[in-house]
Order: sequence, then C-alpha cells, then structure tokens
Amino acid sequence: MTAMSASSALVPAGRQALALGLPASVGNIDAYISTVNRLPMLSQEEEASLARKLRDEGDLASAQKLVMSHLRLVVSIARGYLGYGLPHADLIQEGNIGLMKAVKRFDPEQGVRLVSYAMHWIKAEIHEYILRNWRMVKLATTKAQRKLFFNLRSHKTGLDTMTPEQVDDLAASLNVKREEVIEMETRLSGRDIALDASSDDDDDAKFAPISYLSADHSEPLKVLEAKQYDRLQSEGLEQALSALDARARRIVEARWLANDDGSGATLHELAEEFGVSAERIRQIEVAAMKKMKAALAEYA
Repeated sequence: MTAMSASSALVPAGRQALALGLPASVGNIDAYISTVNRLPMLSQEEEASLARKLRDEGDLASAQKLVMSHLRLVVSIARGYLGYGLPHADLIQEGNIGLMKAVKRFDPEQGVRLVSYAMHWIKAEIHEYILRNWRMVKLATTKAQRKLFFNLRSHKTGLDTMTPEQVDDLAASLNVKREEVIEMETRLSGRDIALDASSDDDDDAKFAPISYLSADHSEPLKVLEAKQYDRLQSEGLEQALSALDARARRIVEARWLANDDGSGATLHELAEEFGVSAERIRQIEVAAMKKMKAALAEYA
C-alpha cells in the first residue's frame, strides 16, 4: 500500500490528479469537484471484488479504483467543515488521506459498504487537521473537549451567546464542565485580528497590535548585543588598557575615560604634563588606540 501513502494524497492540482488517474486539466478546486462527481460509482459486487484483490494480492490498481469511486464522498464531508475558516482544498486533501487509510483497512467480509466504513476515517483526519490549524490555537486536548469543539457550533442559535440553560444542557450531554463550554464558546466566538495595520494610514499603524506587542529589549539579537556591550565595558576594556604602557594608558584615560560626557584632557594639557609636543601626544594616542582595538577584537 506504499503507493497510497499520505504523501501522494490527492489535491486539486494537475500533477497529483494524474497520480490517481484524473485528467491533467484539473487545476483548481471547482474543476476537481466537477471531475470527481463524474467518476463512476461501484456496485456492491465490484467493490467487494476489488477489496478482496487488494487484501489478498496487494493489488494497488484495485485500491486506486476504490479510492477514485469515493472521492465525491470526501468532497461532501469536507463541505460540512467550511465554517471553521480553513481552505476547502485542504479539508479535501486531509479527507482523502483518511479515505486511503480506510481503503487499506477495509474488510469486505464484514458485510458493510466502504462508504459507511470510510466516513469515520475521513472525518477523523479532517478533525485532526482542524484542531491542528484552527487559529493556530490548541483548543481541545481530551476526547470530551474535542467532542465539545465539533458539537458547539450546531448547538448555538445564531450569533447570540448561549444561555445558562443551554450551557448546562450541552455540558451534561457531552459530559464536560460548564466552564469548559463557556470557555470554548468564547474562543469560537472570537475573531482573528491582524498584527499589522491593514492600511497605510499612520494612525492605524500606530495602534495596530504589532506596535505595542513588540518588545525590542527582549529580542534575541538585542539581548546578545547588550551582553556583548556589557562585556566590552568591563573585562574587555580593562584587558585592552592593560596592554598599554603607563604613559599610553594615562593619555587614553585622560582623553576618553576621565568624564562620562567625553570632555577629557586636551593634547596641549597632556603635552605639558609629559614635557613633549602636542603632536607627540597625538601619535602616542593613535598607536594606543590601534593596540586597544586589536585587544578588543576577541570580544567583538
């Protein structure tokens, strides 16, 4: 059954359509649905014969015919889950994976048609896909919560919030806490909000969520830069100064480290202190800076 793996699941695209025998012209969801609805259906005898050949002989051609004849079932089931805001094509693709799993496990001797057996597998795959992708929030983890997730929409009347009586009835029928029903309804009733402004208006951009959710100081790059700067300020700078002779260190400290505002000693003041020319002080300063830069390279 390797050829029928999930990686080759049918989606509405030309190349993948060819993989299951559909015409290459199937290039969009509408064309795909129209095509699968025209595929011939199997009689009970044909279905049982193909299922036996697959089971007993591993005949992949039989598996393909069983899948092809039930693609319209996947389309029909997937249509019922459009209310969750996910692409129809993706729902169909996940449902097709479930259909192929059902075909692989189907036993014709059980006395049921493949359509009845496959519905469970198709819905299971679609359910998993919705729970994984719906608003990128893990809404349901337990079996009871998943049942609540997929039953809540059908119990709601319109867009109004459920009454306390409705909450209690649903919680009792699904064996969940009423707090879980209220929380799930709140999540399902919420709407998605774009992080970025939807227009070029400066005022919209100013109050878009991204403008106040961002925290530059906590970004990994900013944190790393801050740590690197602190290291340069402490051990790095001390290491670089220790590489200088006493006169060069005194000149650098007096020129650049004496005051926080950078207003250090002038060249002429230091020239008078050491009894040399201002040009000589400048030369010593330049050489000291180059030496310090080399010493600081390992901290950069």
